[in-house]
Amino acid sequence: MTGGARGRFARLAIDVRPLRVPAYRRLWVGNGVSMFGFQLTAVAVPVEMYALTDDSLWVGLLGIAGFVPLLIFGLWGGAIADAMDRRRLLLASSALMWLSTLGLLLQALFRVGSPVLLLVLVAVQTTAFAISSPARQAIIARLVPSTLVPAANTLGFTTSTFGAVVGPLVSGVVFSAASVDTALPIAYGVDAVLFTVSLWATYRLPPMPPILDDDADAAAPRRAGLRSITDGFRYLAGTPVLLLSFAVDIVAMVFAMPRALFPEVATERFGGGAAIGWLYSAIAIGSVLGGLTSGWINRIRRQGLGLVIAVVGWSLAIAAAGLAHQLWLVVGLLVLAGAADLVSSVFRQSMLQVYAPDRLRGRLQGVNITVVAGGPRLGDLRSGSMASVWGVGIAWSGSALAAAVLAVLVGVLFPALRRYRAPIADDPADPSPAGPLSGDADPDRSPAGSLPGDADPDRSPVGSLPGGPLSGDPRPVLADPPAGEADPGAGRAVEPAVPAPADRSGAPVAPEQRGVASADRPGAAPDQPGAASTERPGVPPDQPGAAPEQSGVASGRPGATPG
Repeated sequence: MTGGARGRFARLAIDVRPLRVPAYRRLWVGNGVSMFGFQLTAVAVPVEMYALTDDSLWVGLLGIAGFVPLLIFGLWGGAIADAMDRRRLLLASSALMWLSTLGLLLQALFRVGSPVLLLVLVAVQTTAFAISSPARQAIIARLVPSTLVPAANTLGFTTSTFGAVVGPLVSGVVFSAASVDTALPIAYGVDAVLFTVSLWATYRLPPMPPILDDDADAAAPRRAGLRSITDGFRYLAGTPVLLLSFAVDIVAMVFAMPRALFPEVATERFGGGAAIGWLYSAIAIGSVLGGLTSGWINRIRRQGLGLVIAVVGWSLAIAAAGLAHQLWLVVGLLVLAGAADLVSSVFRQSMLQVYAPDRLRGRLQGVNITVVAGGPRLGDLRSGSMASVWGVGIAWSGSALAAAVLAVLVGVLFPALRRYRAPIADDPADPSPAGPLSGDADPDRSPAGSLPGDADPDRSPVGSLPGGPLSGDPRPVLADPPAGEADPGAGRAVEPAVPAPADRSGAPVAPEQRGVASADRPGAAPDQPGAASTERPGVPPDQPGAAPEQSGVASGRPGATPG
């Protein structure tokens, strides 16, 4: 391979720099391995339910048992993630998820044969996932520098989608090689064993207590109640960039998700057989291929514009697939749509993790889980209803074209989204130092990439400089708004950088007095000078800088991408 070819390959290949951070690397391995194991359970549960009842209605009730807890506890789980140590919350909820898998294994081994028990265990497992998922996603931005958040999300989405493709294929081999009574304990047992890797990775995470605002009372207890959830919605409603990113995702999933039409198209257009499998797997295959060639994503700063373009690309590819009458062409276009879907998922999740202040990340991830889980299901309802009235053509291609038009209108009519820019860094090539941090016995239990005397890199871009785009305010900037002009992306006036704090004599305050991590406080997060609470108008928020549902959120395991 020539030097030029190697360079082009390096620019396209998936960015693996976040794996240099040990804590993230362990979490990524645990999530990927457990996602593969869960796919065995995702196939085994409906197979067992149908074997017990011989009734598809009971199989359909499994969807209700999984969806309702996701909607309810996703929002509550986000509030909890902002009120307590996220590592402890993730460890407790993951343990509950593991116990529910053990319950499935035991009932299969002892042949209990109760469909009601299956529904209960699925509901418990989904509840645990709904509580853990906001914390799991919010943790990413505190493990890696903000400039590597898109790469970290891409890695997570790609491995989860790969598990969603390979897992069902392995399940098919297991159930074809053994009887149902024999295959069920094998599937549940493999899932339980592999999920212990995720538990181990969670246990090894550093402590992640809530980060208080400068004007917050450190002694005041945080409560994860309705008021806390309402605060999250209030922040989202006043933040156009994040609100619009959710809006375009809903447009993409509700108006352009065609999967409810796959059975009819496979039968009527392609004569059944293997066509149905290709249709259902094509989008996931596209996401995997998109992830493997995603090295360019981390270099895109105009993430808002990139999100809109990706959604338009998804919608147009879906519309073209609906018009095609050759199976290979339909599958190819769905693969292309899946790659565009991965790009939009990475941009949306990265914007959410970097833009939002850490104290609200859990609650906003809870909203994200609800949107990601609900959008494709509303899309199923929309496409099925339209097909029954106007036919498959309008329900598939006509609606997807409407989605493309709506996405363009969102980008044109609301400049806050298309002007959004991700934070930049002088040299993000190495996210962490080569050796242990000074004064830290365990480099994994302190912020990645921090050096003695430096501010926490998770709370400001690497290589921050005073008085410019790389100043101490880590909030991503919009396209060069003039000083003092209203910032449409944040709903606040853009102010000049705030100088470093000084004591009453006017002398600058030493780094250790400003909350920089030290040997006495391993992993302590600094309070950023000049970064203040969002409740103080005109002051930028203090915000540090992964599944969606392609099949993972619906299935109940962390790290998957939206459908």
